[in-house]
Amino acid sequence: MKAAVLRPLTLACLPALLFAGYWLGGEVVLMIAAVSFPLVLLCAGLFEGDREHVLSDGLTGLANREHLVETLTGFLENYEGRGQSTVAMVIQLDDFSEAAASMGRVATDEVLCRTAERILAAIRPGDLAARLVEHRFALALGPVRRANLEVALQVSERIQAAIAEPISLRGGAVYVTASVGFCLARRAPRHDGEAMLEAAEIAMDEARRAGHGAIRAYSPEMGLVPEVRQTLSDEIAAAFDAGQIRPWFQPQVSTDTGRVSGFEALARWTHPVRGTLPPGDFLEAVENSGMQERLGEAMVYHSLSALRTWDKSGYRVPRIGLNFSALELRNPRLVDRIRWELDRFDLTADRLTIEISETVAAETGNETVLANVQALAMLGCEIDLDDFGATRASIPNIRRFAIGRVKIDRSLVSHVDLDPERQRMLAAILAMAERLDLRTLAEGVETHGEHNLVAQLGCDDVQGFGIAPPMPFEETMTWMDRLADRIGQVPRIEWPIS
Repeated sequence: MKAAVLRPLTLACLPALLFAGYWLGGEVVLMIAAVSFPLVLLCAGLFEGDREHVLSDGLTGLANREHLVETLTGFLENYEGRGQSTVAMVIQLDDFSEAAASMGRVATDEVLCRTAERILAAIRPGDLAARLVEHRFALALGPVRRANLEVALQVSERIQAAIAEPISLRGGAVYVTASVGFCLARRAPRHDGEAMLEAAEIAMDEARRAGHGAIRAYSPEMGLVPEVRQTLSDEIAAAFDAGQIRPWFQPQVSTDTGRVSGFEALARWTHPVRGTLPPGDFLEAVENSGMQERLGEAMVYHSLSALRTWDKSGYRVPRIGLNFSALELRNPRLVDRIRWELDRFDLTADRLTIEISETVAAETGNETVLANVQALAMLGCEIDLDDFGATRASIPNIRRFAIGRVKIDRSLVSHVDLDPERQRMLAAILAMAERLDLRTLAEGVETHGEHNLVAQLGCDDVQGFGIAPPMPFEETMTWMDRLADRIGQVPRIEWPIS
């Protein structure tokens, strides 16, 4: 019918047909013909192309959320229970918002389009790929006879491998990783496409909390996450009282000597039921309970206590680094509290490093923050600028905040040994730091090649999972013993040190 209606001869005769209708039957027939013809075109499918345009993403050309949900619903209605099934999958690029801020809109769009192309290349003709929002994508796997956990994991890993290939951009390379969550049809909370997609998004959020490149399958227990968070909020005060929230320590190593140059203290909650929780799982509970200040007090107390114990046990740990949030830095009593804690443990101020983020350093409007940081520097504390190179801290702000060391963001360190453009960027940052008399630390060092390269370029210290992951205090001295046994191999440290 569509082909017959849209034939050129039919369309050419349309004015004559309308005129004949008016001549033979008057205005009534003309009005009926004028209204009827668009209805015929609609039935013939002429406007399907417009609908297809509405159901697609304008940037990447992938389907949009509505189209994906309709497709999943169709798969469920037509195939589920008849020997075939489907899987909903959500893919989100890791830490992409921060990277996009430094790349700019044009480069960001290019990376998203290239990612969409790679997803399309990695799936079958019967699968549907969509872009949901920003750097979040989704898939509806075409019905297969065995849509089980193993198949979903294989597809997830294939998608991740395709996305992880370096993207050539402006003469350099951009490296992207992705977290994946998926929902099998039989595990969906309801028998419709929207429920499947929402379940896959919940699983993807769980994957993101687990770390970069994680994969998680939806289970009904994940739907209880809001209740779990409320439970954590109710438990947080008791956790502080019981000493369950303490710092774990990640070592920082000198590229010159191979010895420990310090530790960074990172909050962990050793929950009696849920195990060890990273900050992302309980900081919201801390904020909801209004206990940010108590978290800061616990971190300072246990970190300085660790320094004192290392000293008494004969271990040389020059300093320990603590992250201070903008809220803590706005506290007018912060400096007095830090001075009192240092006196309490008989430690000099240079043993404590205050880490502030580039975002905090860029906020020039709050004079209390600036005054506190300057006062801590005058007290003798070291001041580190965290995540340097990821956002927008300026050189004047570095001077205003008395920064002594910049911690180069992991986005500039990852794969630096394989990427000449990234090497030039890192070399420029290190040259600038040298001219400004700033020490440097490379964050996120994960491979021997990255460690060697940043050392050759002149970076002072390194930190990352390639050196060692964060560990509880009880494990730090054993780790330092193993490092001391291998100190003759510096800088050829085995990766990771175990």
